[in-house]
Amino acid sequence: MHIDQEIKLDFKDVLIRPKRSTLTSRSEVNISRDFVFRHSQAHYHGIPIIAANMDTTGTMEMARAFEPHQLSVALHKHYTDDQLVAFFAGLKLKSTAFYSMGITRADFDKFKRVMAKAGEHIEYVCVDVANGYHENFVKFIEKLRVEFPKVTLMAGNVVTGDMTEALILAGADIVKVGIGPGSVCTTRNMTGVGYPQLSAVIECADAAHGLGGQICADGGCTVPGDLAKAFGGGADFVMLGGMFAGHDECAGELVERDGRRCKLFYGMSSKAAMDKYSGGVAQYRATEGKEVLIDYRGPVDLTLQDIMGGVRSACTYVGAHKLKELTKRTTFVRVSQQLNEVFGRG
Repeated sequence: MHIDQEIKLDFKDVLIRPKRSTLTSRSEVNISRDFVFRHSQAHYHGIPIIAANMDTTGTMEMARAFEPHQLSVALHKHYTDDQLVAFFAGLKLKSTAFYSMGITRADFDKFKRVMAKAGEHIEYVCVDVANGYHENFVKFIEKLRVEFPKVTLMAGNVVTGDMTEALILAGADIVKVGIGPGSVCTTRNMTGVGYPQLSAVIECADAAHGLGGQICADGGCTVPGDLAKAFGGGADFVMLGGMFAGHDECAGELVERDGRRCKLFYGMSSKAAMDKYSGGVAQYRATEGKEVLIDYRGPVDLTLQDIMGGVRSACTYVGAHKLKELTKRTTFVRVSQQLNEVFGRG
C-alpha cells in the first residue's frame, strides 16, 4: 500500500489567472489546431473538440452537424457495416469522424470488413476500453498499428504518464485520458478507482508530448470554461459527452416528464446500454454508468457557438492569439470556490 501525498486537481479546483493582452476581440482568436501525428503521419487541421462515442452523442447526425465547423465525432461502435461504409464514403473531411471499436475478436473482424470496403475514406480510429491498463490492450494497439499503419489511432482510457507512454510507443497517436470523471460514469463509486481530471491531463500531456504524441481529455467538462482549463493544462483534444446530450442530433426519442421535454442520456457501462447491446448485465460484473433525462436543447449549433465562444474568450483573457498558445499562457490559481451561487448556477 502506498499513499501519494501530492495534491491532485480537478477542473473545479482552479481558475485561470488573466494576463495582459493585445487582443481586442474574440474574433481575433484562432481556435483550430494543426498536427502531424507521430505514427500515421496524417496532417490534421480543425477545432480539436470531439463528441464522445456514446450511442446518444456519437451519431452520424452529430457528425454531419459538426463537419461545417471542422469539429469531430467519435461514432459509437454499434452501427452496422453497411451504415459505416456508406457514411464514411460520403464524408468530405476525414477528421469529422472517428471509427470506434473495442478490442474483442468481433470488433477487429468488423473493422477489417469495413476497411476492406471503405478503407480509403477512414483515417481516424478510436480504440476505446474502460480500463486501458491491461496488457491485452497494449498488445491490441501494437497489432492494429502493424496491420493498419496509416490510420490515426486514438486509444484509451488511462490517467497516468507511464501508460500514456506505453500506448504511444505501442502505436497510438492520441491517448484518451480520463477514468471516472464523466457525468454519467459511476466507476469511482463502484470501484473506488480514478484520478482527478486536470492533474491527469497535465501529467499525461507531459508524457505524450515528450514522445511526439497527443492526448484527448475525456470527461469532466461541464461548462465551456472547463475546456479552456483542459486545453490550458496541455490537452490537444477534448472529448465531451454530457455537454452534447439532449440535442436534435442525439439518438433517442423525445419524452415528456412533468411538463418538460427530455432526452435519455446514459453511460455505455450502464444497465440501459448493457440491456440494449449485451442482453443485460453479466453476472461477473456491475454497472458503472447511470441513466438521466436531459432537458431537450434543440439543434446542437447554438451549443457549439457557446463552447467555441467560451474558449475564444478564455484565450483573450490570457493573450493567446491561437489555441496552441493557451498552454504557455496559462497559470492556474487554486480556489475553494468557483462561482457566486446566491441566485443559483448560471
